[in-house]
Amino acid sequence: MRPRSTVFAALTTTITIGLAGCGQQASQTPARDQGLSVTTVVPQADATARWADGYCGAVTHLVRALAALPTVDPSTPQQASRTSSDLLTSVVGGLDRSLAGLNALGAPPVASADGGREDVIGQFAAIREQAENARQRIEAVRGDAAATKEALGEARATLDRIDALDYLKGLKDVPALKAAELRAPACRQLDQPPG
Repeated sequence: MRPRSTVFAALTTTITIGLAGCGQQASQTPARDQGLSVTTVVPQADATARWADGYCGAVTHLVRALAALPTVDPSTPQQASRTSSDLLTSVVGGLDRSLAGLNALGAPPVASADGGREDVIGQFAAIREQAENARQRIEAVRGDAAATKEALGEARATLDRIDALDYLKGLKDVPALKAAELRAPACRQLDQPPG
């Protein structure tokens, strides 16, 4: 269940090119949108499936942000800084929306099953802090080619951490939640390959 792998393959390539190509012409790459929708219908009697649907709906905010990330323009150090900062701003925004949704969701209706959600919240919060720190560093060194290249490396490290996340860990580790995931429309949408 890694719906964002293709997004990250392209994104990692873009950041790598940006690291190697400060001062070169930028290539134009259109933003991608996976067309994820959070409109769901879950039977009212199925509290566990409704909770799983809310969990996946919250995670969808980050997936959408990642699918629509702006392109890094490596044509000049200034452009690389500006566009990398924009990219990290989008990542932070997606993480903020997902964190708000996960925190508002509360504990699942399954006894002693909140550890996975809490773990994902902790990981999202730590990555959000890393992304914001990298963005601030990029802003601080704007125009300095060597420092920009180093700061872009920090941005890539942040994206690598996001790529390594298992967004659905909060569901998979508990059999009742894993079964509920199959009944939750928002979770099924996360499982679909990007189109």
